[in-house]
Amino acid sequence: MTVFVDIVVSALVLLGAAFVLIGSWGLVRLPSTMERLHGPTKATTLGLGSLLVASVVYFHARLGIWTAHELLISLFLFITAPISANMIAKVHLHRVRIGAIEEPDSIAGPPPRPAGDGDWATFEAPEQDTPASTANT
Repeated sequence: MTVFVDIVVSALVLLGAAFVLIGSWGLVRLPSTMERLHGPTKATTLGLGSLLVASVVYFHARLGIWTAHELLISLFLFITAPISANMIAKVHLHRVRIGAIEEPDSIAGPPPRPAGDGDWATFEAPEQDTPASTANT
């Protein structure tokens, strides 16, 4: 039984390390900020999930206990990673839109402009009582 558990834990650790490596490589190699978001938020999340499953299997097989630490780490990761990626993307789109930064050449091309008089979803219409100095910041 212990040889089987060791093989399963080793395979999960190697799988997790491979996903983390692929995510890190994508962060370095992809040309634009929008494309760089996918490396850490997708592959690294899968890699950490695999490492946490390996931890659960190891501690249950060796010590006979179930731990909640891995569940809490997973919950924290699945809540914070998409939110932080969404906020980074919104800031990036805003900075490209106002001309503060140039979008580098990308396989997908530049982000499309909103149709007509529309704007990105991050820019909602100001409330009636919003002071003019803070309406479009």
